Amino acid sequence: MAKRRIPIKSTRDIEAVRRSCVIVSEVLEAMVALCVPGVTTKELDGACGTLIAERGARSAFLGYRGFPGNCCISVNDEVVHGIGGARRLQYGDIVKLDVGAMLDGWIGDSALTVPVGLIGPSTQKLLDVTEEALRLAIEKVRPGNRLGDVCHAVEAHVIRHGYSVVREFVGHGVGRRLHEEPQIPNYGTPGTGPELRPGMVLAIEPMVNEGRPEITYREDKWTVATVDGSLSAHFEHTVVVTEADPEILTCRARTISK
Repeated sequence: MAKRRIPIKSTRDIEAVRRSCVIVSEVLEAMVALCVPGVTTKELDGACGTLIAERGARSAFLGYRGFPGNCCISVNDEVVHGIGGARRLQYGDIVKLDVGAMLDGWIGDSALTVPVGLIGPSTQKLLDVTEEALRLAIEKVRPGNRLGDVCHAVEAHVIRHGYSVVREFVGHGVGRRLHEEPQIPNYGTPGTGPELRPGMVLAIEPMVNEGRPEITYREDKWTVATVDGSLSAHFEHTVVVTEADPEILTCRARTISK
């Protein structure tokens, strides 16, 4: 666990992050409806850029460390950081949409995995287990708990169902910068790491592989894929630690955030 200071947001700061998170949620909802057979990932990326701009914000990803897309679009065995291009979605694909928006200098970040048409029971189980792992991790986002409690909740649930977590990429704090302290792995030891305090804003994002946990990079040097070609799922919410229950800032009607 990182030992550097974890930012504590004021009430005003959290409200600013919330506004960015609302935009992210609205954009993701709109993009889900666009994930149909025949659409290209480039078209999805363009739609994302337009939807964000229509809301007076800008993509938090475009240009970040040289990233060339408005959002990350990763298909099937691709884990994260996929770039929109000529690939056309096919019936039965699963698509990971990861969107970040910046409004007035504050960032919201969220992701989900979308089936294109109907998918098989085993694929649906992968999505369900990954989203459930996120829910269980969020339940641990309470003052006095440790970051390791959050991380362990993901890993324990995923392993229980025979899947694996990606270890090279982690969740993170979010606010003025896309990646703030702390780093939030999807594995850990309960009772360890920094103590959670009200005002911490965390982007928690399980990345779960159907097969082995190892990853590889595509030729574009951005897109991350499973080394064995197995399917991968990804869900993410931006969450704030409060005095009581955690608050999901990227609340979406179609997912666990209700």
